[in-house]
Amino acid sequence: MSNVLARGRPVEVLLVEDNPDDVELMRIGFHRAKFAVNLHHAGDGEACMAFLRREAPYTDAPRPDLILLDLNMPRMDGREVLAEIDKDEALSQIPVVVLTSSDADSDVLASYRLSCSSYIVKPVDFEQFSRVVRGIGDYWFTLVVLPPDA
Repeated sequence: MSNVLARGRPVEVLLVEDNPDDVELMRIGFHRAKFAVNLHHAGDGEACMAFLRREAPYTDAPRPDLILLDLNMPRMDGREVLAEIDKDEALSQIPVVVLTSSDADSDVLASYRLSCSSYIVKPVDFEQFSRVVRGIGDYWFTLVVLPPDA
C-alpha cells in the first residue's frame, strides 16, 4: 500500500528532532508502513525555521505538507517554533503534530494554544513507536485533506 497525495506526489514531511535515534525510528516506521513520504530533517528549531523560510542551506526546500515537531531541543525549542509558525500567516496553514516525550499538561495546553494540530507522546518501545508512525500516516495521509501548496 503506497500512499500518495491527491496531487500525485509523495507527502513532504519535516521532522524537527534533535535525537538521531528518533529520526531513524521515524524513517524505519514510514518505510515499514509503506507510505510514500519524503522525510526531511531539521535538528533544532532554528534549522526548522530556516527550512520553512527557505533560507540557506534550505533554499530549495519543499513546502512541508506536515511538520512533526519535538518540543525539547537545543537552541530554539519546539514551543518557540510553534509560536513563530502561529504568527506567520503562510506557515500557520501547515499542520504541526507535536511528537515529544513530554506528557506534562502544561506542554499539551501550551501547544494547543499555539495552534498545534495534534499532540502525541513518543513511546519508548520500538513496536509502539512503529504503531504511532503508522497511525500518523493513516490519519494525516489517508483521512485528512491537507492544505494545498501556498
